[in-house]
Amino acid sequence: MARPEVTGRANAGDCADAYSIDEFCARHRISPQLYYKLRPLGLMPVTFRVGTRVLISREAAEAWRRAREKATRGVS
Repeated sequence: MARPEVTGRANAGDCADAYSIDEFCARHRISPQLYYKLRPLGLMPVTFRVGTRVLISREAAEAWRRAREKATRGVS
């Protein structure tokens, strides 16, 4: 993804109410490959569809982060 200062577009990942899978992965610094590997295991956030687009709500991303943090605390 091109830098916002080059394209003149705002960075939607910072203030968006929903993220595409690519935006979610970039924002959370994980690869799309890891996303698709963990999704069938139930370790990725809940998604929803708008037409043909698959999106992740800001709230689902937040819940996912909290669940991952909680799971990490239990591993020690």
